[in-house]
Amino acid sequence: MSKVKLPRNFISKYPHKFSHGKEHFLCGRRILPKPITGRETLPELVDRVFLAYNSARLSDACHLFSEKMLSANTTVGMSLAGALTPAGVGSSVIIPLIKAGFVDWIVSTGANLYHDMHHALNFPLYRGSPHTNDRDLRRVGVVRIYDILLDYNTVLMATDDLLRKILRQPEFQKEMGTAELHYLLGKYCAEFEKELGLKDVSVLAAAYRAGVPCFCSSPGDSTIGMNVAGVEIEGNRCRVNPSIDVNETTGIVLDTKLRGKKSAVVLVGGGSPKNFTLQTEPQIQEVLRIKEAGHDYFIQFTDARPDTGGLSGATPSEAVSWGKIDPNRLPDAIVCYLDSTVALPILAHYALAGHKPRKLKRLYDRRQALLKQVEREYFAHHKGND
Repeated sequence: MSKVKLPRNFISKYPHKFSHGKEHFLCGRRILPKPITGRETLPELVDRVFLAYNSARLSDACHLFSEKMLSANTTVGMSLAGALTPAGVGSSVIIPLIKAGFVDWIVSTGANLYHDMHHALNFPLYRGSPHTNDRDLRRVGVVRIYDILLDYNTVLMATDDLLRKILRQPEFQKEMGTAELHYLLGKYCAEFEKELGLKDVSVLAAAYRAGVPCFCSSPGDSTIGMNVAGVEIEGNRCRVNPSIDVNETTGIVLDTKLRGKKSAVVLVGGGSPKNFTLQTEPQIQEVLRIKEAGHDYFIQFTDARPDTGGLSGATPSEAVSWGKIDPNRLPDAIVCYLDSTVALPILAHYALAGHKPRKLKRLYDRRQALLKQVEREYFAHHKGND
C-alpha cells in the first residue's frame, strides 16, 4: 500500500497564477488513448491513436478530405510526384479514388504515367532491395527504382516500342495538350487491360473511363516525352502544347469558383506537379485579372523542409502570398511530413470506408466549354487595358 495519498481537491490547491485565458489553449482532445488490442479497424486507429506529431496531421488530413473536400460542391485536384505507379500505388490507391469520384483532375509527373503503362501491358515489376549492386544490375539488364526492379528489355524497351506504335496512329497527328495525349493513351491502356483479362491496373485506363483529365506539368521530362520527341524525328506530327494545359487547368478552377463552388488540392509530394496544380489561382488573378482568393482546401504529403527554399517544402502560408491559397482557409490547409506511400493509402482507406462515392464530374468531357469560358473572361478583363 502506497504511503503517499492524494489530498482532497488536489488540483484546486495550486495557485491560479497565469490562469486567465488557459481555456483557449487547453481545449483540445485529451491525449490518453486506450491500449491497442489488434481488433481495431484502420479508421479507428486514425481517430483514436493518431493524436500527435505527423500522425495527428495525417488524422487531420483524413478528416479534412472526407468531411470537406468530398462534399458535392468541391472539385478535387491531385498532384502526383515521386515514383508512385511503379510502387503499386496507382492500382491500390489512385484507381479506387478515381472510381469513387474522389479525384476530379490530376497533374502528374510523366514518369508516373509512363510506368503505369507497364501494368496495362501486364509487364511485371518486382520488389527488390535498395542495397543491390547497381553495376551487377546494369550488367544483366535490370533497372532499379530504389527497391523496385524491372527488366530493361522486356519491360522498358518493349513499352517504348509499343508506345511509339501508338504515337504514330492518326489520332495523334496534331497539336494537343497533355490531357488529350493521356486520354488517347488511356484508351489504348483500357483496351490492353480488356484484351489481357486485367481489371483496374492502369491509372491511365481508369482516368479514361471516368473522364478524369491527367495533365503533365513537364511533358518532355519522361519517357513518354522522349518517345514523342523520337517519332518527331521521323516526321510524326504529334505536338504537345503546354499552354493548352495551363488554360485547361485554369478553366477547371475558374469554372468551379464562378459557380460559387470550392476548389481542393491534394498534393502528393511536391515539385513541378505541385506548382502546376496551385498556379491555376495566380493564373486567374494575374493573367485573367479576376478577383479571387485562392484554393479553399489544401493537403500535402511531403518529406521536404521549407527552410531550403525548395518548391516541395513550400508551406501553405507561403502560398498565400502568391494568391494560391485563400488566407481565410488556412485552418483547412494541412501539411503532413510523411512518406507518400504510407500516407496516401491511409487517407484513401479512411475516405473509402466512411464516405459514399461521388458522382463523376467527367471534367475531360467539358474541356472545350471550360476553355471557351477562359477565353471570354480573358477578353472581358483585358479589353482596352493592354
